[in-house]
Amino acid sequence: MSKTLIAPSMLASDFGNLQRDTEMVNKSEADWFHIDIMDGVFVPNISYGMPVLQAITKHATKTIDVHLMIIDPDRYIKDFAKLGADILTVHYEACTHLHRTLQAIKAEGMKAGVALNPHTSVELLKDVINDIDLVLIMSVNPGFGGQSFIENTYRKVKRIKEIIVENNAETIIEVDGGVTDKNAAELSKAGADVLVAGSFVFKSEDQLGTIKNLKQVANS
Repeated sequence: MSKTLIAPSMLASDFGNLQRDTEMVNKSEADWFHIDIMDGVFVPNISYGMPVLQAITKHATKTIDVHLMIIDPDRYIKDFAKLGADILTVHYEACTHLHRTLQAIKAEGMKAGVALNPHTSVELLKDVINDIDLVLIMSVNPGFGGQSFIENTYRKVKRIKEIIVENNAETIIEVDGGVTDKNAAELSKAGADVLVAGSFVFKSEDQLGTIKNLKQVANS
């Protein structure tokens, strides 16, 4: 049984102190940097774009996990590879030709992820599960930080885990949205391999301690 990884979401960091917050994650027990890119079209919010990602990757010493909440992500695959993304996750709902998009991501040397909105069924990934390195289950509606966790997530995580096992796939499961030390253990038990935490980490008084505690709870 491999350990559950923790990926602080930089969307919740202090953009005025981006280098400081990036270095905090470097020093912490976190495993990945989770970077959300939003276009204001696919989701009703605009986040940072490539210059901010570049500023983070300049200082980051851990895996760069980029989550694209944008329409027509194919246009930018090469750009994100150049900026140092290790994992590039696109939304199922934003890709007309998902298989082709996944192949294009891998062709640039990145791992390919697929994200599902809360209302999207995991059954839709059955036919491509062997082409997916990571499935990102959204446990809140995408677009804004600080939302509360959707309880149906546990069921979805268990079901996608079954699909992965049935197909002998090596896909890992990531959960993003409303993750705290109250649900981390149950998510891990359900089959989550990576937990993304934003506000819970960056709004805490002791960020390093919060990450350490979250990792311990997730692996308890």
